[in-house]
Amino acid sequence: MIDFLTPMLTGQFEASLAMLGRCIRACPPEHYEGKIANDSFRTIAYHTLFFVDYYLSAHEGAFTLRELHHRGGNELASLDPSPGLSQEETLAYVEVCHDKALQTLAGETSDSIEGPSGFARLPFSRGELHLYNLRHIQHHTGALSAYLRRVEPALKDSRDLRWVRTGWR
Repeated sequence: MIDFLTPMLTGQFEASLAMLGRCIRACPPEHYEGKIANDSFRTIAYHTLFFVDYYLSAHEGAFTLRELHHRGGNELASLDPSPGLSQEETLAYVEVCHDKALQTLAGETSDSIEGPSGFARLPFSRGELHLYNLRHIQHHTGALSAYLRRVEPALKDSRDLRWVRTGWR
């Protein structure tokens, strides 16, 4: 089963992160601080990546803050939104999360995927944790994409910010 599941999860993580990266890359500098609901584009992009990174850890105790978190903020330490990173640093963080997804998913086994998530507030299997993580990425990517299409005339065409079916593009 794991030989069937791992390539599917890998393809979908890559596609989700590719779509998020496209949104970040396409965001004009004048809109990077723009408000989406209660937070800025910058804050939402960072929040999304922080939790991708966090939930790709083996368990909550295995997550360690990176140097970039000292600039962008620790999303676990406060209920207030973190300041986030510059657009360039956020794009680099997409790459970090992509690499971590590849490494994490390659290391999953049938036992680990069927076992507990490793996160006390998420009482389901590790396999479902990966689906939860993917849904989180797509939720925020959809909001970022809708915002960009609304505020940037050059991105209104449906060929911009295209859907990625699978894989890193």
